[in-house]
Amino acid sequence: MSRLPPLTPDRLNPEQKRVYDNISGDVRRQKARKHPIINDDGTLIGPFNALLYAPGIGDAVQKLGAALRFESSLPGHLRELAILMVAQRWRANYEWVAHAPIAAREGLEDAVIEAVKAGRTPDAQADVQGVHRFVSELLETRRVSDETYTQTRALIGEQGLVELVSLVGYYAIISGLLNGFEVAVPEGEPLPFGA
Repeated sequence: MSRLPPLTPDRLNPEQKRVYDNISGDVRRQKARKHPIINDDGTLIGPFNALLYAPGIGDAVQKLGAALRFESSLPGHLRELAILMVAQRWRANYEWVAHAPIAAREGLEDAVIEAVKAGRTPDAQADVQGVHRFVSELLETRRVSDETYTQTRALIGEQGLVELVSLVGYYAIISGLLNGFEVAVPEGEPLPFGA
């Protein structure tokens, strides 16, 4: 159970309702996903309920997330690789459970997903290795070497680099919300990183 009580639609003030509508009516609901983002009682699942508690910030955060997930120039498998790397780094169980199936659907190989989960460097194609190296350096040292920057820029371009760094930052926010408010994984799902 989350530290923040789930907010049902009938308990929302007008500002919260606007954010709720933006989240529940957007592209997130149109994409196939293993777990829904709305419970049967209308409450939002995952990090989205927390965003309702600070609607001004919450709306900005959810809009950034939608842009990064659904309007990015990054290929889906590279986007999901970065998301899983942040989830692994933060040990964000919910994030991993939500995105590992998406990563597989986007073409990220099971062996790569398992390597990321274990904190290992995957044996993979050049684009996956390049993005993995870039995100690893950014997460571990808070910097990226000139060599890694140049190699990754050749793979995804400057727009891709901006999107990649923004994606890492965004999912750090989401992982912080999930962990800080102890958002539970969907019922029946194991905890990938333990309690």
